[in-house]
Amino acid sequence: MSKQKIVVDPVTRIEGHLRIEAETDNGIITHASSSGTMVRGIEIILRGRDPRDAWAYAQRICGVCTLVHGIASVRSVENALNYTIPHNAQIIRNLMIGAQYVHDHVMHFYHLHALDWVDVVSALKADPKATSELAQSISSYSKSSPGYFADVQKKVKGFVESGQLGIFANGYWGHPAYKLPPEANLMAVAHYLEALKWQRDVAKLLTIFGGKNPHPNFLVGGVPCAISIDPGQQGSGVTGATSVNMKGLQQVQSIIKKMQEFVDQVYVPDTLAIAGFYKDWFKQGEGVGNFLTFGDFPSTSMDDPSSYLVPSGVILDRDLSKVHDIDMNDPEQIQEFVDHSWYNYSGGKGEGLHPYDGETDLNYTGPKPPYEHLDTESQYSWLKSPRWRGKPMEVGPLARVLMLYAKGHEPTVELANMALSKLDVPIEAMFSTLGRTAARTLETKIFADSMQGWYDQLIANIKAGDLKTFNDAKWDPSTWPSKAKGVGFMEAPRGALGHWVVIEEGKIANYQAVVPSTWNAGPRDANGGTGPYEAALKGHALHDAKQPIEILRTIHSFDPCIACAVHVTDPNGEELVKVKVR
Repeated sequence: MSKQKIVVDPVTRIEGHLRIEAETDNGIITHASSSGTMVRGIEIILRGRDPRDAWAYAQRICGVCTLVHGIASVRSVENALNYTIPHNAQIIRNLMIGAQYVHDHVMHFYHLHALDWVDVVSALKADPKATSELAQSISSYSKSSPGYFADVQKKVKGFVESGQLGIFANGYWGHPAYKLPPEANLMAVAHYLEALKWQRDVAKLLTIFGGKNPHPNFLVGGVPCAISIDPGQQGSGVTGATSVNMKGLQQVQSIIKKMQEFVDQVYVPDTLAIAGFYKDWFKQGEGVGNFLTFGDFPSTSMDDPSSYLVPSGVILDRDLSKVHDIDMNDPEQIQEFVDHSWYNYSGGKGEGLHPYDGETDLNYTGPKPPYEHLDTESQYSWLKSPRWRGKPMEVGPLARVLMLYAKGHEPTVELANMALSKLDVPIEAMFSTLGRTAARTLETKIFADSMQGWYDQLIANIKAGDLKTFNDAKWDPSTWPSKAKGVGFMEAPRGALGHWVVIEEGKIANYQAVVPSTWNAGPRDANGGTGPYEAALKGHALHDAKQPIEILRTIHSFDPCIACAVHVTDPNGEELVKVKVR
């Protein structure tokens, strides 16, 4: 087999536009390039605006990760103004972020990633009785009868016979890389459909506290929901706020239980069952071997890193015995490079800028779509290249689980060791495509279980008479310093997320968001160093260059969200680029 260039554009089942170009030699990927094909411009839109309004714009960076950008934005302003928030507000934020994790990870596994491993059409060959026996052998989930699986099989058969697979269209069904027996495929497809119904209920938690979803409301200084012990009381005196009474809090408790049940009885067992058939994928797709977390879920405040559930830090070269400290304000630590990006810096290519000094220059002179290939030796992406002390970093579930494991977090260590033992693989297996997918499942259980503790603390505070959810001490801009800067960070489902804001005379002078998919999907840096996506694809063997499912498996294991890293618009909100598919 001769050398070949393979293009996957767009990579499907993600939010945004991602293009992967891979060079192969005898079917083995020798070089890969990751390109975000839309331009980022939200930072420009935010200049000159009231920083208290930034969250409403920043949320629009993405259509999926709306909550996390809102949280990072209000935290950046609070950090800049040294603005503390009530304990109840911190708990409610933790509950909202935790719900986002559980919802997002389950939806990713079943609806964005599972079909890389599950052959939908093969499910038609399954014996519903044998499928029921398989399901009951791995879980106590109530929907596991032969009749239930027969009904699901009939539904899928109707899709296939009609010639309109709908949500299952365009898959590589029958590809030799699929290894699950028909019964496992039928079980997974049934849970795929079940997750669609499940997510309608769990999404309500964000509506209860945020007033709506997607794009829930937020507030610098707390949360926009008052706590009411009077079932008839409405409103809170804060513009855009809602009131949460005991009935609403009881509904939150019900949602948490639904989350935990599905994670424990469906998501975790399915992940372990499917992984058992693909253990070779624990040996490929590693990436750069460096991992970064900003930390999140404080039990007290963001000013107390020792209270974070997820610690902050850096792991280098797979070495779990040492965690390096990270400082988001240090210009020597976090920098973004644009040497292979379609951006310009006033100081020219080759330099890295800390986000406080970051620039978003949209002077584009690159190729216009449609194009056969990108000039990957020059500029080829609308993503920048973030680095920690000049090194590429992987962020996301794998980074968080490794950080928790390295720090000796007992629930994580116990859960990870259980999964590794069940699959009969060592801890080193986590540095892989399937390890990344498994880590996402493991942390979902950790966060779902943690939500009960946060909820119990909120109820205890309310019973003790603490109803405060907002601090208005610095709401008046006349009390602010003439110049201030701050960073708001969090662990979004896809990884470390940071928003840096510079405020001058009460208005935003500069705003930069460095998002998870920029860390993971960014192009090569000034020294030619590859990012995690590009590094993880190297060495993959492709069964069929026309159906590169191996590329999709590894890229989807990162859970790409390219709209977070790039965004098409101009300062007036007008369309800049119109792409036609030919």
